[in-house]
Amino acid sequence: MSPLDIGTFIARWPTLGLVPADPWRITQECEANIRALLERLGPGFRREGDQAIHDSAVVEAGVVLKGPLIIGAGAFVATGAYLRGGVYLGTGCGVGPACEVKSSLLLDGSKLAHFNFVGDSLIGAGVNLEAGAIVANYRNELDGAPIRIRHGERVIETGVRKFGALIGDGCKVGANAVLAPGTLLPPGTRVPRLGLVDQGAD
Repeated sequence: MSPLDIGTFIARWPTLGLVPADPWRITQECEANIRALLERLGPGFRREGDQAIHDSAVVEAGVVLKGPLIIGAGAFVATGAYLRGGVYLGTGCGVGPACEVKSSLLLDGSKLAHFNFVGDSLIGAGVNLEAGAIVANYRNELDGAPIRIRHGERVIETGVRKFGALIGDGCKVGANAVLAPGTLLPPGTRVPRLGLVDQGAD
């Protein structure tokens, strides 16, 4: 049994139809998961190889897209953005200039302002990251040790070396804040500008 129910963070999660797993397993297998979602997409998407972009989405010139990926209806991806390693952008998502998104799913209406990095993460609906906010995915200061997370009274041993965050619906992350690897933000959490969230158990 998973130590975390993703559905308590992201209400729409069960409707995606991915095989139930811990969030860090979902992101570790992000490319395979996006390919599974590609198989079930409805009409209205332009497809090229393992990339699907909705007809109503806007992808500006100068964006680098490395599949597999899905860019949903009404989404916007600005010049200089870099999406790789399996990426899902839900309806109305926005990825601003010079953002990098790696092996992550962003649900409906979530926005990255600009100069953001989001790695190996699950982001709920209606989440906003202000300029420069970072979701780190690797414990560089611990030479890439497996990520351990303090959660309530227990420590979760993920067994993985790369995992960013599970960010619940409606969270707001201020400019230049840093979410350390293994961050768990319940729905509606507010992180102040220049804030650090580190729930590591090392």
